[in-house]
Amino acid sequence: MKTVPSPKFSWALLSPRYWFLWIFFFVLALLVNVLPFSILKSIGFSLGRLSKGLLKKRAIIARKNLKLSFPNYTSSEIEKIVTENFQNTGLAIVEMGMAWFWPDWRVKRHVSIIGKEKILAQEKEGRGVLVVCCHFLNLEMTARIFSLFAPGYGVYRANSNPVFEFIQHRGRTRKGHQMIDRHDVKSMIKVLKSGNRLWYLPDHDYGKKNAVFVPFFAVEDAATTTGSSFLIDMSKCAVMSGCSLRKGNNYTLEVGDDLSGDIPRRDAISAAKVLNHEIERLIKKGVSQWMWLHKRFKTLPDDAVERDRYKNVNLND
Repeated sequence: MKTVPSPKFSWALLSPRYWFLWIFFFVLALLVNVLPFSILKSIGFSLGRLSKGLLKKRAIIARKNLKLSFPNYTSSEIEKIVTENFQNTGLAIVEMGMAWFWPDWRVKRHVSIIGKEKILAQEKEGRGVLVVCCHFLNLEMTARIFSLFAPGYGVYRANSNPVFEFIQHRGRTRKGHQMIDRHDVKSMIKVLKSGNRLWYLPDHDYGKKNAVFVPFFAVEDAATTTGSSFLIDMSKCAVMSGCSLRKGNNYTLEVGDDLSGDIPRRDAISAAKVLNHEIERLIKKGVSQWMWLHKRFKTLPDDAVERDRYKNVNLND
């Protein structure tokens, strides 16, 4: 399979227009390796609270996503989750530094893993695993924890900034993970057929193309990618969720059971329903840690009466 190569250094990366980014990552790497996690968490939460005041439109999107998903929640319950969600968004910047720059011994100090024997058993049988992840805000830490015992292949979107891309690719691959371009479906299938692990995130709204409309929480027609179904059909792989949640100063990574037996072949709608149900189960474990700031329900089916699902959401009790 074809992997995304690590970007090569060039003197152009030292152009003055990139100095701020170099300084930012230098300071981030220094802070995460010098300060205790309790202080790092406080810094992240403070950044998140500040961003809530600055990103007012994103806060509105988060409130409406939550109201659409959990219509029985009161406005005060939603506001509490939104505040925590922004705190976790700020912490995600710090967690990116932890994932990319922490040594193994420090990662191990803050993590526990449930169900790793399930995914390792698939490896012994030579069977590929589609690891269904979610856009939890600690996603970088989830990938880092997996590298401790089960490295694999991530579906990758390169950053348009060459310095960020130079650092990002090295951060994500330095402990054994490899990257597959998000458009390279053939390589994804090869990964799974060869008995390897492929990390895949089917929980966002990626538009109408290659999507079906199935329930996601209280929304009955949420656009959901058919990509996972196609990969499963083509490779006959195992399908296991893998997400981590933070409680206090520690992260717990949970590897789910194999769902492939519940997914009929060549049935994209059934596959999407099964995976959405599993994603819902994981999100309910830590609602405020999932990425509510993007428009999860922006795409509507052709026969929808409303043109904008978000326009008429009533945030009042």
